[in-house]
Amino acid sequence: MRIFSHKIFQHFTFYVLIAIIAGVALGHFNPAYGLKLEFIGTYFISIIKLFIPPIIFFTIVLGISYMGDLKKVGRVGIKALIYFEIITTFSLAIGIGVAMLLKPGNIDRTKIPLGDVSKFTNQGKTPFSWLHFLESNITIQILLIAIFVGILLNFYPRKEPIVSLFGKLSKFVFALLKYIMYLAPVAAFGAMAFTVSKFGLATLVPLAKLLICVYITMAIFIFVVLGMVMKYYGLNVFKFLNYIKEEILIVLGTSSSETALPNIIRKLENAGSGKSIVGLVIPVGYSFNLDGTSIYLSMATIFLAQLYNVPLSFEEILLILGILMITSKGAAGVTGSGFVVLASTLTSLDVIPIEGLGFLWGVDKFMSEGRSITNLIGNAIATLVIAKSEKEFDEKLYHEVVK
Repeated sequence: MRIFSHKIFQHFTFYVLIAIIAGVALGHFNPAYGLKLEFIGTYFISIIKLFIPPIIFFTIVLGISYMGDLKKVGRVGIKALIYFEIITTFSLAIGIGVAMLLKPGNIDRTKIPLGDVSKFTNQGKTPFSWLHFLESNITIQILLIAIFVGILLNFYPRKEPIVSLFGKLSKFVFALLKYIMYLAPVAAFGAMAFTVSKFGLATLVPLAKLLICVYITMAIFIFVVLGMVMKYYGLNVFKFLNYIKEEILIVLGTSSSETALPNIIRKLENAGSGKSIVGLVIPVGYSFNLDGTSIYLSMATIFLAQLYNVPLSFEEILLILGILMITSKGAAGVTGSGFVVLASTLTSLDVIPIEGLGFLWGVDKFMSEGRSITNLIGNAIATLVIAKSEKEFDEKLYHEVVK
């Protein structure tokens, strides 16, 4: 029994990693049984999603209340949105650049299985609409309501009892969720087993070049772009990634960055970022700062152009960049949104066959883990940057916990 007293067996990360490996093995060697386990990952994510609205609501309302000064709220919000847009543009540009350089689409498309994505492409033929985006995205709706309530509370002279109540409710929600998160290894096992069973590791072979290119690009973005941002602010990206490794593995297993949202909020607060900054930047970032998704969208567009031998001029590449800067914002919180956004982009360009999205179907699920992880890391680092720029960052506390 001494072996189980070893430090590694006391880490939650270990059990999540083992669950992921076991899920891959089961899905590969017994796909018939693996397909039956879809409900495990699906139910877990559904339960987590029930917590997202109250967490976002309380986090933002309390964040604005703690700030007190509405001018500061506006300044932080604008600063965050500007940062998001700059970083998103970098991610889109890097995705296009690497795809143009490595040419993952220079393969024989007759060897790639064509999946049915008609339900997504039909939606994508409708022009992008901010109204539809707001109507279909519950996260954005909660975000706007919370901002409105938070601003109203700042004008209310006797807000303290309400703020205190919200604080207690927030602690209760997080405490309850803490116990549910113990099921994360089980969820990761079921989700990974189902994914490998349904799509099969063999489907990766014809599109291996695209998959490798996407993950290389995301690594470049995290370690070079975000690494340089961290270094500019006197922080080390490798140490920070080690600090949030549990959240990264949970996202890897479930293919959803939402499953790590409650934990990342706690981790950032515990690492010295001001509650008010975390309360504003993380929820907004989950809707408007999708770095991994942006990389995928730009690379997938260039990949399809190469697959169909469609030459793109410099002006058309700039047009792709411009269109994706708008349409990528519609990729938050909607099932199958990646295909819908890609369809909207291809429809706007009108030079690449929209039916080509079917070629991405078999490998898309294996890229979603990378997208979600990059989104998570991008938003966590954005919070650190905004907190430091606002001087709401405890440097000493950060270096005590991030080692």
